[in-house]
Amino acid sequence: MNARFFDSRHLDVVAFAAQAGDLAGELPLESLHRLSDFSAPEAAPGPEAMVVWQVRGESREVRGTNQVWLHLRAQTTLAMTCQRCLQPLSVALDVDRHLRFVPGEDAAAAEDADSEDDVLATTASLDVLALIEDELVLALPWVPRHEVCPNPLPLPREVEAEAPPHPFASLAQLKKSRDA
Repeated sequence: MNARFFDSRHLDVVAFAAQAGDLAGELPLESLHRLSDFSAPEAAPGPEAMVVWQVRGESREVRGTNQVWLHLRAQTTLAMTCQRCLQPLSVALDVDRHLRFVPGEDAAAAEDADSEDDVLATTASLDVLALIEDELVLALPWVPRHEVCPNPLPLPREVEAEAPPHPFASLAQLKKSRDA
């Protein structure tokens, strides 16, 4: 079988899997606008920040039917804002996903609900780079924070000086007044 050129912006998933295709590359993080929007304002990704990615196609025979699979890997580092100290935090993102493709959106929705696998609708023109960006966005932490913040925020003076009352102090007062 002749090797075929595959375009990462318009990938024929079925043909790619049938030929056990393999695509890999690097792209600037700043070109993924939805992902770079999550970066800390003072640490926006520059032209040197890269996303390294690889996509491999596979066709598997399961119970007499041919299944189309993509194995997607992507790695990058994004500077986000720590939600404790509000300082930049370097977050390593590493995506390693196996995606199964089925014919039609209805079949994909039905099988995705019943399967532990990630199921997508087969397409003759998949934008792999958009899929990579989607998967990296999904891999972002919900609340980015340092394990130990380098510069914790200082507490306001009135909070430092004022100790909160003990939650059972009023009950102790009631008990004393009742016993007396």
